[in-house]
Amino acid sequence: MGSFAFSKSFGVLCLVTLLMVSILHLVSGIGANWGTQSTHNLPPEIVVKMLKDNGFQKVKLFDADYDTLKALGNSGIEVMVGIPNDMLTTLGSLKAAEKWVSKNVSVHLSHNNVNIRYVAVGNEPFLETYNGSYLRTTFPALQNVQTALVKAGHGNQVKVTVPLNADVYESASSLPSGGDFRADIHNFVIQIVKFLSDNGCPFTINIYPFISLYMDSNFPVEYAFFDGNATPLNDGGIIYTNMFDANHDTLVWALKKNGFGNLPIIVGEIGWPTDGDRNANLQLAQRFNQGFMAHISEGKGTPMRPGPVDAYLFSLIDEDAKSIQPGNFERHWGIFAYDGRPKYSLNLGTTNSGSLVPASNVKYLERKWCVLKPDAKLDDPQIAPSVSYACARADCTSLGYGTSCGGLDARGNVSYAFNSYYQINNQLDVACKFSGLGTITKSDPSTPSCKFGITIEPYYGGAEQKFVYTRLLLSLILLLWTIL
Repeated sequence: MGSFAFSKSFGVLCLVTLLMVSILHLVSGIGANWGTQSTHNLPPEIVVKMLKDNGFQKVKLFDADYDTLKALGNSGIEVMVGIPNDMLTTLGSLKAAEKWVSKNVSVHLSHNNVNIRYVAVGNEPFLETYNGSYLRTTFPALQNVQTALVKAGHGNQVKVTVPLNADVYESASSLPSGGDFRADIHNFVIQIVKFLSDNGCPFTINIYPFISLYMDSNFPVEYAFFDGNATPLNDGGIIYTNMFDANHDTLVWALKKNGFGNLPIIVGEIGWPTDGDRNANLQLAQRFNQGFMAHISEGKGTPMRPGPVDAYLFSLIDEDAKSIQPGNFERHWGIFAYDGRPKYSLNLGTTNSGSLVPASNVKYLERKWCVLKPDAKLDDPQIAPSVSYACARADCTSLGYGTSCGGLDARGNVSYAFNSYYQINNQLDVACKFSGLGTITKSDPSTPSCKFGITIEPYYGGAEQKFVYTRLLLSLILLLWTIL
């Protein structure tokens, strides 16, 4: 009787353990995009610790910075290394591709123990706004990088892929089942799809419900989220209550129609920004990202592609030097602020606390700010050019309608612009002159909704070293500008 009881208890324990492992597998496989287009990047070691503390198992990079990759060594984190679009032409040469693989993959696999699993050849190279600039250079680069990986003996561990924007496919019927690749690039995409399929590589797609809402004022807002509040879309009996599933399955149908229905899919980027637009705020970002995590944690996948979803949140950290051509929100995609502080509550299902863990050992500059002098007059003719100068060289994307600092008065707007420029330039005294309009204060000018930042200590390691002389030159230019 005792033996039976033990066997029964042991069996129950094993079952519970298996269930826990299964649940953890489903909710903990989330990845993050780690971009570095910032004026002040956190040291890579701090970011890697933050990734580990938050249970991220995968990270997607946009380049192959040596220090970044070295810091990921021995972390166990799966890495997708990136090749920027401006390198695609160069990698049309097999010799150049072999050199790139040797320097950016082989070295890190053999010497730094970096768990590189993918090489992203280009970043959304077929984006409509590029007007076909990379249509003829992407595939040759993809072929050559794959050949170089195999030649170096990495073919089984490291796979190539091409992260593409969801605008590469469309549906004539507005239903997922009508999905196919855009007619104008159909042959280019199929060429890549076939190559990926032949070589056991995944198709990587970036899906952004926020962009749909941003581009179309008539877009049904609830359809962007996962709460089930949207008017359902019926596609031949298959019901869609959120845009992610419908968009994802439009791709599945496009692949299926062209004979590649079983090609693995990675969601390379998905997220919601927190500032820079009326629909970009903390509340909606938290709602979207938490909803997405809950949606994929069940492991059900989408109607046309059941099973766990392989996805990378966009993004890990804000990047204040990103291009704002798509919109001011581009600098605010992070679930963490530039200094590694969590912006809002988000349960990734990977930590004991059920919340985000901030970066540790972050070093800041002094608690001081640059603001408009109290006695300065708003009709001073130097105000407008000074603000324009500051915003063109710093980050004023939190100013404007519907943004976090949209409620500031005129003096507040000027001070915000001045301070942004001052902080980006490492609190140099000369960066707060502005023709005598600026003054340095130790009294925090922030409001409940608008934070006037203090920057972190500059990191000059690795690729950052090349900016040292640029910053010194900038300081001289600043000095000359204020004198003249």
